[in-house]
Amino acid sequence: IFFLSCISTLPVLLLLLVSTPLTSGAQLPNQGQDKDLPIATNGEPFPWGRMRLPTTVFPLHYDLTIHPNLTTLDFTGVVRIQLDVREDTSAIILHAKHMQISNVLLLAPEGVRPLRLLEYPRFHQLGLLSDSVLIKGRKYEVQLEFAANLSDSFHGFYKSSYRTSSGEVRVLASTQFEATFARGAFPCFDEPAFKANFTIQIIREPRHIAISNMPKLKTVELPGGLLEDHFDTTVKMSTYLVAYIVSDFLSVSRTTQHGVKISIYAVPEKIDQTAFALDAAVKLLDFYDDYFDIPYPLPKQDLAAIPDFQSGAMENWGLTTYRETGLLFDPDKSSASDKLGITKVIAHELAHQWFGNLVTMEWWNDLWLNEGFAKFMEFISLDITYPELHVDDFFLEKCFEAMEVDSLSSSHPVSTPVENPTQIQEMFDDVSYDKGACILNMLRDFLTPEAFEIGIIRYLKRYSYQNTVNSHLWESLTNVCSSDDLDEGRMEHKEFCSKRDLDSGASWYSGDELDVKAIMDTWTLQEGFPLVTVEVRGREVRLSQERYLKTDDPSLTEGFLWQIPLTYMTSASNTIHRFLLKTKTDVLYLPEDVDWVKFNVDMSGFYMVHYAGEGWNSIIKVLQHNHTALTSNDRASLIHNVFQLVSIGKVKLDTALELSLYLSRETEIMAVTQGFGELVPLYKLMEKRDMAALENQMKGYIVDLFRGLIDKQEWSDSGSVSERVLRSYLLLFGSVRNYPPCLTKATQLFKQWKDSDGNMSLPVDVTMAVFMIGARTPEGWDFLFEKYRSSLQMSLKSRFKAAMAYSPLQDKLKWCQSLHGEVMKTQDLPGVVVSVSKNPHGYKLGWDFLRANWNTLIKKFDLGSSTISHMVTGVTNQYSTKEMLDEVRSFFGSLTEETGSGMRCIQQAYETIEDNIRWMDNNLPLLQAWLDKHNYCILDK
Repeated sequence: IFFLSCISTLPVLLLLLVSTPLTSGAQLPNQGQDKDLPIATNGEPFPWGRMRLPTTVFPLHYDLTIHPNLTTLDFTGVVRIQLDVREDTSAIILHAKHMQISNVLLLAPEGVRPLRLLEYPRFHQLGLLSDSVLIKGRKYEVQLEFAANLSDSFHGFYKSSYRTSSGEVRVLASTQFEATFARGAFPCFDEPAFKANFTIQIIREPRHIAISNMPKLKTVELPGGLLEDHFDTTVKMSTYLVAYIVSDFLSVSRTTQHGVKISIYAVPEKIDQTAFALDAAVKLLDFYDDYFDIPYPLPKQDLAAIPDFQSGAMENWGLTTYRETGLLFDPDKSSASDKLGITKVIAHELAHQWFGNLVTMEWWNDLWLNEGFAKFMEFISLDITYPELHVDDFFLEKCFEAMEVDSLSSSHPVSTPVENPTQIQEMFDDVSYDKGACILNMLRDFLTPEAFEIGIIRYLKRYSYQNTVNSHLWESLTNVCSSDDLDEGRMEHKEFCSKRDLDSGASWYSGDELDVKAIMDTWTLQEGFPLVTVEVRGREVRLSQERYLKTDDPSLTEGFLWQIPLTYMTSASNTIHRFLLKTKTDVLYLPEDVDWVKFNVDMSGFYMVHYAGEGWNSIIKVLQHNHTALTSNDRASLIHNVFQLVSIGKVKLDTALELSLYLSRETEIMAVTQGFGELVPLYKLMEKRDMAALENQMKGYIVDLFRGLIDKQEWSDSGSVSERVLRSYLLLFGSVRNYPPCLTKATQLFKQWKDSDGNMSLPVDVTMAVFMIGARTPEGWDFLFEKYRSSLQMSLKSRFKAAMAYSPLQDKLKWCQSLHGEVMKTQDLPGVVVSVSKNPHGYKLGWDFLRANWNTLIKKFDLGSSTISHMVTGVTNQYSTKEMLDEVRSFFGSLTEETGSGMRCIQQAYETIEDNIRWMDNNLPLLQAWLDKHNYCILDK
């Protein structure tokens, strides 16, 4: 899918013990433990008492027939599962959720007989009980008939709908099975390690089409005018990757250089927005085919734009599904950031066809092996296939986002034990995705890109169609130039290895000494990340490491130690020096005296740096006098680090603000947006308090800082992707902050656009600024609303929606937060609620809505989901008063376990508000004094 505890050093083996079968000869998985057995719905003991399924029986093949009725909004089906019995048993335990099961049969070599059915809904489990023992080593089949309603959430087999331009509502049915929702669509062994082949048949009306993971082989006419589509058998895969859609979609297709048919599916009136995605998918699938040196194993790859979709996209093998905004692109109305976003999401899902689908994590504790890799490969693939997108300009943002979560004591290790579905859902967060990607990027820089590529190809080839744990990856990345790999490897890999053998200076470690597992276990098995303190004394550089943690409890930072691949450069040389810091403290010696040292070059490592002594002053001097001596990524990381160090009291706020002064000469997107990213939240905290004078002083400072860069922006669509994204950002900021040149131009353009009834062609990059200003008046808001309602252009609708949610008109903001889904799709509601919460005129509205509709929201979007987490943290993370903390604690404290009391995001919300309160208490006087000293008066009325 695209979108906390103490140290865990438990071996992965221990995590698997929960599903270890009893000794051979056991007739029931829990035989002899009747007193501990749960009770089934009929009052009998259920033969299994654990969340994880027993491994006594494995599925080999599913024959699945599904018949959805898009009029009555329900479905029926029959599944026949071929089983491999690994231990003698009398019970088969598998999953089913919210469905009626009937006619359960065992198809054994000696004949067909019924099985007794027990249900245990708490764990979504079925027990199929046989009168006689199923013998180890023999093959059996079970057959179950089932029926259920199409889900009205966004997971399982669910109902979606859309409205045509003539106002007709059309219904479709689509699937979303990751992580634990296949069990809501058909009875199955719904854990990633239970891989099997699937042969699927779908019954439909002639007015619809059906698509699934594999190509359609034939269509059979049934009595009553129905049709039954038969699909080819899949490769061996996990249940969460099964997919099927019944709809009236149209498609466009092309074939890759490797002979794979690519098709884009969308609702008929939007099929003309699919050309860009088709080109991107063809180009990227060909790239991955070559890069991984493993042919894509299916004959086709469909990409479907679903009108109702909770996450960004899903990697179902051969049938990837997307939000419409994640796939549909209009060259005349979509922005540069739309193009970047769509290309990244396609790159992410297609990377999963290898990382996740071909090689799958053993259990959800190692979800990062799927998601961290897919996030990382977005950047690797697009850097090569779409160099004009300058995707490198946007990678650091992922690391900063991950650090935001990972700096809280409620964070979790990248690889962490999980058991129930809510805990599994919570793994789909910034730690698994963004931190996973950032530590892979650090490892790639450490090993060299060539060695890293050899290692991951070895990993994929060695574990194809299998399940893996962390250590399998580390083993594959160790000694990448072994003879076995060279025998099978590509020519460029052989050349790399022979060059490395000849050139002893090609690396900064000895291959014999390198223990990838020992290094990477420190990054995946403990939560948080290190702060490296650097103190230069002449040629001596003293190093120390500790956990960076936003807390007032120092005991929580104790006991953490990382193996850190340090990189650094100095004023005396452009050479990147490297050093592996394995201990709490160490000392480096420089060959000569230097004016400054910059550690974590380009921020390739997932750690922060504090320059003790005169270190920050020397950095500030460089930035003020010659900021281009450092790369834009280095400058962005310095801005980030210095302001984050203020939060934990390592650096005084005035030092960070002095560093920020150099930004008046900055032009590169990553450094500029990070400057905004550190400064804007300061006045956003003040907006929730009654302190307008200081708040407006701070706004005035930021406007003044970027005034020169804003003035240079043209109100057009010229330039590179990075320049266009930056332009959009700057003009939006200038307009919202009432900077007169921006406000005047945006107001004028909105009037012209409205007078033309929306037919005037606005430059795409400036539309966000224009719409935001337009939404300030009731007439302007109503006009945007009408355009939102009638538009079929997805990225334009997104901008209308964002502008409407940032209006100062409170009655309009209340409308935005509607659960009815008639005009605004319910899938868009969480984002709107968070946007309203960021709006100084609506922050209480967002909180009130979240509380009032909590039970409806967790049912619709699912407990533990990243959507719920995003709402909880997004609505609360700008609060900075004791009163609001008490209010937040009071509400979340009243929840039960069933309504989400144990969710990690609630602890994150508490911690963030506490940190905000501490920051305000400690720094407001300093901020006031610094702004007064620099004569920043109120520029923003």
